[in-house]
Amino acid sequence: MIPVAEFKQFTEQQPAFKVLKPWWDVLAEYITVAMLMIGVFGCTLQITQDKIICLPNHTSADKVSQIHCQQFTQNVEATNASEDDDVPAFTPTPIATSSPPREMSGLRNNLDLQQYSFINQMCYETALHWYAKYFPYLVVIHTLIFIIFGNFWFKFPGTSSKIEHFISILGKCFDSPWTTRALSEVSGETNQEKTMDRELSKPNFEENSPATAELPVPEKLVAQTPSASVLDKKEGEQAKALFERVKKFRHHVEEGDLLYSMYMRQTILKTCKFVLITIYNAVLVGKIHFIVPCSVHTEDMTGYNSFCCNHTKAHLFSKLAISYLCFLGVYGLTCLYTLYWLFRRPLKEYSFRSVREETGIGDIPDVKNDFAFVLHLVDQYDSLYSKRFAVFLSEVSESRLRQLNLNHEWPADKLRQKLQHTPEGRLELHLFKLPGLPDTVFEVTETESLKLEMLTEALIPPLVSKLVRLEELSLFNCPAKVQHASVAYLRDHLKVLQIKFDDVKEIPLWVFSLRALEDLHLIGYLSQDLSKTGTLESLRELKGLKVLTLKSNLSKVPQTVTDVASHLQKLSIQNDGTKLVTLNALKRLSLLKELELIRCDLERIPHAVFSLTNLQLLDLKENNLHTIEEIISLQHCRKLSVLRLWHNQIAYIPDHIRKLKILEELCLNRNKILVLPSPLFLCTKLRHLDLSHNEIRELPPEVGVLQMLQFLALTKNFLEDLPNELFFCQRLKTLKLGQNKLTSLSPKIGSLVSLVKLELKGNMIDVLPQELGDCVALKKSGLVVEHSLLDTLPLNVRERLSEE
Repeated sequence: MIPVAEFKQFTEQQPAFKVLKPWWDVLAEYITVAMLMIGVFGCTLQITQDKIICLPNHTSADKVSQIHCQQFTQNVEATNASEDDDVPAFTPTPIATSSPPREMSGLRNNLDLQQYSFINQMCYETALHWYAKYFPYLVVIHTLIFIIFGNFWFKFPGTSSKIEHFISILGKCFDSPWTTRALSEVSGETNQEKTMDRELSKPNFEENSPATAELPVPEKLVAQTPSASVLDKKEGEQAKALFERVKKFRHHVEEGDLLYSMYMRQTILKTCKFVLITIYNAVLVGKIHFIVPCSVHTEDMTGYNSFCCNHTKAHLFSKLAISYLCFLGVYGLTCLYTLYWLFRRPLKEYSFRSVREETGIGDIPDVKNDFAFVLHLVDQYDSLYSKRFAVFLSEVSESRLRQLNLNHEWPADKLRQKLQHTPEGRLELHLFKLPGLPDTVFEVTETESLKLEMLTEALIPPLVSKLVRLEELSLFNCPAKVQHASVAYLRDHLKVLQIKFDDVKEIPLWVFSLRALEDLHLIGYLSQDLSKTGTLESLRELKGLKVLTLKSNLSKVPQTVTDVASHLQKLSIQNDGTKLVTLNALKRLSLLKELELIRCDLERIPHAVFSLTNLQLLDLKENNLHTIEEIISLQHCRKLSVLRLWHNQIAYIPDHIRKLKILEELCLNRNKILVLPSPLFLCTKLRHLDLSHNEIRELPPEVGVLQMLQFLALTKNFLEDLPNELFFCQRLKTLKLGQNKLTSLSPKIGSLVSLVKLELKGNMIDVLPQELGDCVALKKSGLVVEHSLLDTLPLNVRERLSEE
């Protein structure tokens, strides 16, 4: 028996294809299944049961027309009629009472079973009409042809690819929360506008009336909208690609009408096939007879040449044929209706006018050709699909959803992974080259520093109030707009602000209303005529400013700096090499504690610095200092503890440096110093001394006086040996002696019990002293030497250094 499931592959499509099947195609599909079952059922009976049963006719006949089987036919017809009318098959014939009962006896044919089988096969092949023999097979074949015609456009390569692409996009558009969000936003905006119109239409508002107090409510609702609904992460990742796929699909499909043409052609073929099958089946269904006369010349084998045969399945086949014709008629009606639907209106044009009116999205374009045709088919399934699909055809909708797309691309968990600690210890979130500012940023409530660099557009909404720990904001080439409610929050909470700009006019004015601001860093080119720079005039509004950094091209210290002199504690001017000429304004910064003048092309220490009695740190990095004779005047800066004169051209250190008795850190690295004067080591409070990258050939023994010294760097000099007095500095934690000309290391190195890092790489030392093992704080990770040199240590020392 052939199971119907074997034919499933002929009708099987992807479940999503159902949206392109209108009701008439669905009905036709069920009808073809019913017709297929009729055919399979008939084929099964044809194979498993006897096809025909023949009995010899005792009257010889040379032709079929001479064979008389009327008695058989009458009996059979009487029997069939009785079955159809639900009356007993046997109806007694009235018999005269005078006639005696007669005994019935059969005719002897003298044939065996093999002869009967032979006769049955011969009569089946020669006497039975071909329609009666092949009816079930014809039904199966015709039904399969209908199935092929009905689904050919789903399988044809030129159309199936477009259909699959469309179905894929349509399903994602329909299921996407983006669509729901876009429609709800439009609906919300419409309702909000109506509410506002009603509120504004109320006459005679009083200044403090309840009606007036309700006006800000819509603004609050709008501010909270982004956080009101959270979309699925996967949809966020697919949104941008989905818009692009819709655009490309529309451009590709609107170029031709292959889908429309293929669907019409297969419908026409189905209709023609229906007409042909209906005609010949109606004509030939009467050829199915229960009694079939048969004439075969088998006298030599059987003794008979005429037979009367019973087609055992004739009655059933006639019923199946009638049922088949009924189903076929209904199928034909669906084909005719399909043709009517195809021709009654143009299907190569599709208008979204009703969708535009319903949703309020006015820029949804009309479509044509195959794109229009498939949308017409989809409307027969559910018009909601087209409505939701239309959202992704709108550029306005795309722009509205761009922000939500950004939120999905950068969920809060992903943003948390970008958190890093700044040198100041704050948790910083750095966003680089994004099209906007994701609302999810404000869900990362642990953020303490927010850095926005090269964002196309950044709007800081009132949601910034969620960042309760936010203290620092950096805007690097990022035009930022701040809503009024956001400014109110930042005014009281923001302490550090960094702005990088190309034009001073890019500095937003709201910056100067941040009354809690303590650190302001401005990076960009400023006009040389600072009197015309109105922006910097607003510095006086920053009453709490303590740190001001100007990375620019200044030739003089802005006079506006004096406006914050009463509370400014640190001033950093970092030029691009432009010579800083006028520094008189520094004299008024009496409370200044830290001063950095970097890359300002200074040739001497500015005299204005000597008036800063509260100065604790002076950094003159990357200038053009050749001499520092003025260093004696720094003794007026009685609190100066850190002096950084690195990256200059200093050739010698004056003896009066000894006047800086409270100096704790001195950086003279990357200069041209040849000799270290002994008075240098009278600065007995030195903890940090960096003399690396100079031309020093000898380290004076007076270095042993520096009992507070913890850091000493002499990397890349010309030292050939070290004084034993160096090892008196028992608080030394870091000793950098790399890239010198040392040939040995004194065993007294073991007295530096606090040593954590020792750098010796790049010297000419052959053997390391075993006394290194006495440096109890030194580990292998802190010992920077050649690997071969490390092997010269005893095994126990190496094992001790390897211990963690």
